[in-house]
Amino acid sequence: MTYARSSALILIPALLLPVMPYAFFLRMSQSPLGVGVIGCGRIGQIHSNTLAFRTPGARLVAITDPFEDMGKKVLDQTGGIPSYHKNYLDLLDEEDIKAVVVASPTPYHVEHIMAAVERGKHVFCEKPISNDLATIDSCIEAAAKAGTKLILGFQRRFDANFQAVKQQIVQGAIGKVRTIRIVSRDPAPPPADYLKTSGGIFLDMSSHDFDMARFLVGSDIEEVFVQGTAWGPEAAGAGDLDTQITLLRFENGVFGTLENSRLCSFGYDQRVEVFGELGSLQGENRSPSTVTRSDAEGVTAGLPYSFFMDRYGDAYVDIVRAFVREVRGDGGGGVEHLARAADGKATVMAGMAAKASVQGRRLVKVSEMGR
Repeated sequence: MTYARSSALILIPALLLPVMPYAFFLRMSQSPLGVGVIGCGRIGQIHSNTLAFRTPGARLVAITDPFEDMGKKVLDQTGGIPSYHKNYLDLLDEEDIKAVVVASPTPYHVEHIMAAVERGKHVFCEKPISNDLATIDSCIEAAAKAGTKLILGFQRRFDANFQAVKQQIVQGAIGKVRTIRIVSRDPAPPPADYLKTSGGIFLDMSSHDFDMARFLVGSDIEEVFVQGTAWGPEAAGAGDLDTQITLLRFENGVFGTLENSRLCSFGYDQRVEVFGELGSLQGENRSPSTVTRSDAEGVTAGLPYSFFMDRYGDAYVDIVRAFVREVRGDGGGGVEHLARAADGKATVMAGMAAKASVQGRRLVKVSEMGR
């Protein structure tokens, strides 16, 4: 027997109707959230597939990329589910699209965000909005005026390890936090051409770690002091660093360290330790295999993931799901962990302060960078 959407409630036993919350029926009556994806590169493909197949309550309506071969790749991956537009404005003009994922290259983020919010679309944007504070403020103000949400893609907040650490901090498992230590290393440095336009290690790589530090400590970064160098030719050729240690002090008195390296011979190294008055919490590295072999030759284990898309594959899915729940007003699903535009601005300010610390060889207050 086939039932129309409007008759679905007939299947619910009458005795349950008085006790079921109104929000339950409201969600049941909602149609899927129409979403469009701007940019069909590596991360755009991930988000498109997530929306097409792995996000309840969402419907991938359309994709856009100026390069048709990239658009075709997504269409092939999704079985032709969305429509394709070469011009992103055509996508934004689709009435069925209520929210967009901005997965375009960083220099185009502001243009795409502003065009979307002007049309009343909610926005999920890969970080950063911009590396210019005034431009970030303009986007925040435009979204507020339009009444639309502006969420940033700090996917590490949705990693199972880091979320477990956060949950136990909130529950008081280690009492009042006193220090934090974050280690973040990439398997291999990107090419010099990328580094020259990346904004530097602090705005590019370290921004995720500044955000994670704020997320776990629950306070803004007040001041930083950095020691760093360029060991490899890529960073040296770009006038950048590839290895750095930042001393952090937070507004609530907590302090800690952040260690970054663009090169790690054994893979993608992501670890955190939070120390408190009652104990410590450690988020260890993750590997494709958890098998450890012990024999007469020693104890061996598998290497960590070698690519961030593999290391944070589940986190990329969960953050998009949370964005959809946030826009729909469903609640739950980690929506409270989503990074807002102001969080993105805070990481840019911390990165700017870190860069100033290296240049001036001094401790720098984040407030020196602006409001």
